[in-house]
Amino acid sequence: MRSAVQVRTIRLLMVVEVVSGLGVAMGISVGALLTRAMAGTALSGVAQSAAVVGGGVLAVPAATLMSRYGRRPGLALCYLVGAVGAVAVLASALLDSIPLLFVGFFLFGAGSTAKLQSRYAATDLAEPHRRGRQLSLVVWSTTFGAVIGPNLAAPLGSVLSPLGVPDLAGPFAFAAASFLISALLLTVFLRPDPLLTAQSLPPAPDPHPALVPNRDSTLDPNPDSTKTGRRSTSVTGQPVTGQPVPGQLVAEQRVPGQPVSAQRINEQVDKAQAGGSVSLAGAPAVGVITETVVTETVVTTAVDRDGAAPDAPPAAERQTLGSAARAVLASPAARLGMASMALGHLVMVAVMAMTPVHIGETHSAPDTLRIVGFVLSMHVAGMYGLSPVVGWLTDRVGRVQVILGGVGLLVIACAVAATAGHDTALLTAALLMLGLGWSGTMVAGSTLFTASLPAAVKPRAQGLSDLVTGLAGASAGVLSGIVVELSGYAVLALLAGLATVPLVALALRPSTLAAVKVAD
Repeated sequence: MRSAVQVRTIRLLMVVEVVSGLGVAMGISVGALLTRAMAGTALSGVAQSAAVVGGGVLAVPAATLMSRYGRRPGLALCYLVGAVGAVAVLASALLDSIPLLFVGFFLFGAGSTAKLQSRYAATDLAEPHRRGRQLSLVVWSTTFGAVIGPNLAAPLGSVLSPLGVPDLAGPFAFAAASFLISALLLTVFLRPDPLLTAQSLPPAPDPHPALVPNRDSTLDPNPDSTKTGRRSTSVTGQPVTGQPVPGQLVAEQRVPGQPVSAQRINEQVDKAQAGGSVSLAGAPAVGVITETVVTETVVTTAVDRDGAAPDAPPAAERQTLGSAARAVLASPAARLGMASMALGHLVMVAVMAMTPVHIGETHSAPDTLRIVGFVLSMHVAGMYGLSPVVGWLTDRVGRVQVILGGVGLLVIACAVAATAGHDTALLTAALLMLGLGWSGTMVAGSTLFTASLPAAVKPRAQGLSDLVTGLAGASAGVLSGIVVELSGYAVLALLAGLATVPLVALALRPSTLAAVKVAD
């Protein structure tokens, strides 16, 4: 059942991504230009920021809705809100209302929320060792709509000109239509719901489990010490309550750090309720098991490749955003995944949002739309076109390695953009590499993040990650317009490149590397 539902889900999500990608791409390609025409260059980045903030803020209620009722209503509602936002942007241009323009962009961001949350829907029923590839398939399918969208902005913008609609506002009418179609497709065909189905089925086993130690990422070799943490507990002479979970890894306290298969401990739990010593796969006895007590042992939960604990948090914690935040903070792997998404998005938005304005400084309006459409098409192709390759590398080479590769591409892209001047070819190359770098940080970061958390907190944690990512992108959008106004596009690109330094530092921390290390 799991595989059949997953195949249908992936196919539908890919179709929806193509359709909705048209709307998002058209809005991105003309948003900054429309805002500059209405409010000036200094505020031209605010429109993009409003959309990103809207996408991030709306991700939280969307995640709450999905955690209770499934992916279908949450995703469909986001697209409906995005359609309302597109209509509001169109109306703001007709009424020459700047406040309505920003409100419209805020709501328009819900379309991006749905697209980002769709990548998580692709992993709900995915086998752990295929998460990266299946997530990347959904991301990749955006390519078709997103590449075509910017190139349609100019011709579609003129379609409504006889009705008095400005050329830069016309594309939002078609964006609204694409969002409405996406909402309809999800409402009708996303059945059964992948998240609800995943919650009703036992988790798929990971053929490559990793032993994730305590928060300091080391198993304490001192047998006299006592440590407690969410993932592991080291106890000497004191009982540890809680029945072992199938697939659990147990490290013998007298052999620090040695992983031992605990299959036999799980098979014999019922038999050992009256007490008795248990040996595992020829290893020394690890303790005495009574009804639900293990003594004199270090118990570390079995996790998948990147630190996902199979045990769900207590029921009281499942419905709060705070519990999701605590789960993220407790996991070095989840922290890296979120940082990868947020900082990669920040760098991408900062440079991408101001590139149309930079191009428009030396070209007339018709030429600007044509050139911007081409440059952003190449940028979007970089973001999504090679996503399956990025997903395959994520699963095969490793999450951290792909994240660092993405960072490297972002830095190169910023350097090229800073030195390109108004050379269209160099700007196109810079935006293409910027998209590729974003793909690496987003696909690998998303895969690492979703694999590092218990199933019960994933929907809310995913909403939290999109909120943080959205706020990072929004801050970049706001500041980018100010930086360009004061210092120019080249300075903006250099500052964006420097913003990757904290991500590299976090990825190379020993505790982070230990948390995401895969057992061969």
